Amino acid sequence: MSAFETPWATVNLGIELHHGESFAARSAEDDAPGEGFVALSAESVLTGELAIGALVQPGLRRNPRRAHLLVSTVLGKHLPTDPRIVIGAGNRLADLVREVLGDREAVVLGFAETATGLGHCVAARIDAGCYLHSTRRPESRATTLTGFEEGHSHATSHLLQPTPAAIFANDLPLVLVDDEISTGDTAIDAVRALHAFAPRSHYVLASLVDMRTPADRIKFEAAAAELGARIDTVCLASGRTELPPGLIDTVTALPEPRLNPIATEPGSCGRIELTWPADVPEGGRHGTLRADNAAFDVAVKSIADEVNSRLDAEFAGRPVIVIGHEELMYLPLRLAADLADAGTPTRFQTTTRSPAYVLDEPGYPLRRGFRFTAPEPDPTAQRYLYNAQWPDADPVLLVVIDPPADTPELVAPGGLVDVLTASGADVLIAVLPGADPRALHAGRTAERVAGTASLSVSYNDSATSANAPSRKESTDSADREGRSEHGGGSSSAAAPKEPGAGPLPEALHGPAFGSYAPEDVSWLLKDLSDVDLEADVTERERRIQAGVAHYAESLPVEFQPDAEYRELFDRVLADSAERLALAVATVAELVVAERGENVVLVSLARAGTPVGVLMRRWLVSGIGREPLTVPHYAVSIVRDRGIDAVALDYLARHHDPSSIVFVDGWTGKGAITHELTAALDDYHAAGGARFNDELVVLADPANCVRTYGTRDDFLIASACLNSTVSGLVSRTVLNDSLIGPGEFHGAKFYRDLIDADVSNQLIDTVTAAFASISARVPAAVAAIRDSDRTPDWSGWASVEKVRAEYGISTVNYVKPGVGETTRVLLRRVPWRVLVREADAPEHAHIRLLAAARNVPVEVVPDLAYSCMGLIKELPR
Repeated sequence: MSAFETPWATVNLGIELHHGESFAARSAEDDAPGEGFVALSAESVLTGELAIGALVQPGLRRNPRRAHLLVSTVLGKHLPTDPRIVIGAGNRLADLVREVLGDREAVVLGFAETATGLGHCVAARIDAGCYLHSTRRPESRATTLTGFEEGHSHATSHLLQPTPAAIFANDLPLVLVDDEISTGDTAIDAVRALHAFAPRSHYVLASLVDMRTPADRIKFEAAAAELGARIDTVCLASGRTELPPGLIDTVTALPEPRLNPIATEPGSCGRIELTWPADVPEGGRHGTLRADNAAFDVAVKSIADEVNSRLDAEFAGRPVIVIGHEELMYLPLRLAADLADAGTPTRFQTTTRSPAYVLDEPGYPLRRGFRFTAPEPDPTAQRYLYNAQWPDADPVLLVVIDPPADTPELVAPGGLVDVLTASGADVLIAVLPGADPRALHAGRTAERVAGTASLSVSYNDSATSANAPSRKESTDSADREGRSEHGGGSSSAAAPKEPGAGPLPEALHGPAFGSYAPEDVSWLLKDLSDVDLEADVTERERRIQAGVAHYAESLPVEFQPDAEYRELFDRVLADSAERLALAVATVAELVVAERGENVVLVSLARAGTPVGVLMRRWLVSGIGREPLTVPHYAVSIVRDRGIDAVALDYLARHHDPSSIVFVDGWTGKGAITHELTAALDDYHAAGGARFNDELVVLADPANCVRTYGTRDDFLIASACLNSTVSGLVSRTVLNDSLIGPGEFHGAKFYRDLIDADVSNQLIDTVTAAFASISARVPAAVAAIRDSDRTPDWSGWASVEKVRAEYGISTVNYVKPGVGETTRVLLRRVPWRVLVREADAPEHAHIRLLAAARNVPVEVVPDLAYSCMGLIKELPR
């Protein structure tokens, strides 16, 4: 649309963009500071002479928190844009950055995914010593140095994976580049996280547009003052967005967008393998140094020649739209610019993770849209591409990808190539080899970075910068060099394996291990299926109580219920499916509301695993929300021994630790809550990453966590049985004779019980109830969020009371709640069962089990829980 045309969203919905105050932009060639520099006490704002309406246009998205988006006209993300305009905008922003920095050296950080190319443009223009962009694609061959969250984004967690870490960890001014500042919250949160990791005295926040209100600016200034660092902001234009009341409801009520247009004849698809030097970074994911720039320029010119030759041979005279893939923006942008300079009419844009509303109306920026299966890393996730068209022309779509995206999903039905060719477009896939971070690390010797001497760093594995500040949160490989690896995992305080070096075990998946579908859970466990670990229940209990054995060193014999008990399970599941579904959806939405959309669920095996599977099922279902990509792992935690540190190493290598959410089924007295906090503190103290220790549970009758689906002590069907309701996986095993250094804790897969397995019956029954409870979820979430959720540990106090009244030597023999009482009857030696009501339906199965094992049931009207199971103390 023309810059002078009133946007469709303004005319029809009342979304208005108001231009703010402008100042004269100055060139980087000028020596004196710009006269337009406006100094504030904690920040400075420097803007260029560009109108907001020329830089962004209002678009829409169906998001319950933010129904609008600003579509940039100069970024090359949603709109096919002349690559020289994109680079020009980056250069102009860089000139403003240089005015603030003067002649000082700086490090530049671009925000994924939108600003990875823009940040690289800024870094190149100011000749930065190092450019790094955050990433949402974990790379197992690189160390995750730190990370931060982005609250309003569709995918929130940002990882930093510089190679080696020292190129980023220093005290140089840090320039953070984003396409847009809306409130400033994301920027200040990022600065906080980075400042806690590696404190700096000066930050510069650079963006194409700054849409903060006066109140936002005051809040930003206060946060900057709190940090005690100088924070300058520069932008090409400032302004504000005026939103009409009820916009979210209005957008929700719009007709379903029409995506993936289909032509009468499909287009063609070709492929070209590009050449790229292995020791030259193809982008900023692992850091680009000043010393890399010349080799990068040569390599880009080389691949431009390759592409031009192919285009001339097959598509002579036709215009080209170069399409980058998500974070891979800068190299495709530079390729597009070279093609344009060589005379080929060229535009540039990229795919995105962010769903937006498509409407084919004049004056609306997103006229056409494609939704496709992500080629990586989760084949169930969706990605998007907008417009990808040229008025009155038939362009070739040149899609540039790197190896992780070069998968069967790329060309499968519903993949990117499929939806583009179905629209009639001719597609040429250009596959870039990509740089190996290990090769980059090895190549960055002192001689290689001689041109970056002001970074003052040593690139040997055993040393960090002499000028680098001390860092409280460091996971840098240099900070842990030479420390010992795990000694069998028996201590949670053991030093973690270096996340960036050496092999780690592979995750296990069904059907080879467990009966859950492979996408439902990845088991971070060692397969001990062929080991004889089961012991007589009474003898096993005697050894545990005598202190000569730990409960995690062996397994009880798997209890198999009779027909009456199995019938009870079926009835309980049918009766409680909606209650379970509501609790699952409620806790899942609480997690997303408070931890962001880009979460990784990590269930505590095995009671937490069915809950983790169900939470993932809800979040990926798209019922009541946009479907999310949610990985789910199961790990072992052992009372008195801690969490599996090798599993934590695995998670830290593959994901941003701040995105990890630990999940359990229910709380008893809160012992595992304490255990998790202590174990994660020990892991961090030993040099490992910092994980959030807040435990998330389906039911919290013990009142010891903040995030839960309910605090009722009701029957969770997964507590009724053992492995046959938990993916046919045993409880976890930690035995030094079986678990060696660098190995996960173990478990067994009971393949012989497949005929009795009801694991997926539980999952499918509760999943089927999601639709019927979806309308009740917002109120349930609001009720918990508005309540006082402060843990009071009342469950522990009631357990202590029972222990004292019944003369029990330790609280470990008092198991409160429906789930824990069930466990006592299934795999320990029970003494008696206490119930609050004689005939309460939530413990009908417990009464059956107690009768089968001749265990007395005693009614205690003032019991804090629905029931409690007491373990029999055996003579030693």
